Parts: sequence; structure tokens; C-alpha cells
Amino acid sequence: SATLPIIFVGLLFEQHVATDLRSPFVIAITTVGFGLLLLAVDLNAVRNRDEYSLNWVDALIIGLFQSFAIIPGTSRSGVTMTAGLLLGLSRQAATRFSFLLSIPTILMSGALVTLELVITNAQVQWGDLLAGVILSFLAAYLCIHLFLKFIEQIGMLPFVMYRLILGVFLFWMIYN
Repeated sequence: SATLPIIFVGLLFEQHVATDLRSPFVIAITTVGFGLLLLAVDLNAVRNRDEYSLNWVDALIIGLFQSFAIIPGTSRSGVTMTAGLLLGLSRQAATRFSFLLSIPTILMSGALVTLELVITNAQVQWGDLLAGVILSFLAAYLCIHLFLKFIEQIGMLPFVMYRLILGVFLFWMIYN
């Protein structure tokens, strides 16, 4: 149930997002805005639940938050971790659920792009593409493993700081 909202919202607003929301200003706003939201929720969250305590309503709420990720500048993992923390998950549980939730989204997105490549008869180096997929999977697995080890200790502040610095840099680039 957590994956359904992004499918619906993605299909419904694909063209609008692809054309109207790709501006540097939108990216800067969402980068800073969702970074501040993550900070506020992380500082005030109860964090007394694990991902096994989630029910279908909780999963749907996290899925609705994930739908914001179609807007450029919104971090899919950041927004789903924010939702998890808002629902009382521990940092590690929110992170673990967020990463597990990415699997169907990434697979469906990859399948759609692959289908487009096949249908359009585009020149594709399939071996290189497969190698990239495998290396991406291995890198992601390693990053997730390391991130889960440190998340309870370091909190979300480094991620928030990264988003704020990036957002300020984007605003500086826009207005200079």
C-alpha cells in the first residue's frame, strides 16, 4: 500500500512535473523546505516504534509522502524517513523502511525506461547498462549497510545540513 500513491501521482502528474516543475527555483525551494521539515520532525519525533509495527494506514501515509518525490529537489528517501519519524518510528526503522520502499519504485522506474528503450529501438549497450545496474546495486547496498550502523548515533543532522547547503548554493546560483 505504500507504493500505490507514487504510482498514481506519478502517472497523473508526469507531464506537469517534466515540463513545469524542473526549474532551479523549484529545486532550491524543495531542497531547503524538505530539509527543514526533516530537521523539525527529527528533533521532535517520539521514535519508539519499529517498522514491524506499521499498519496499512501508516504505510499509506508514508506512501503519500513518497509521492512528493516526483517534484524535483525532493529526496525520496528523505521524505519517506520524515514520514516514518512523524509516525513514531526510530531513525533506524524509518531508514530501513524507506530503503525497502525504494525497491519497487526503482524497479518500476527502471522497467519503464527499459521498455521505452526497447520500443524506440534505441542504440543501447545492454552489457554496459547491466554492469551499471549491478554496480549501482552493490554501492547502494554498501551505503545502506553503513548508513544504518550510524543513523541512531548521528541523527538526521548531516543529511539536513547537506540539503540546506545545497539549497543555499542553488539560490546563490539563481540570483547571481
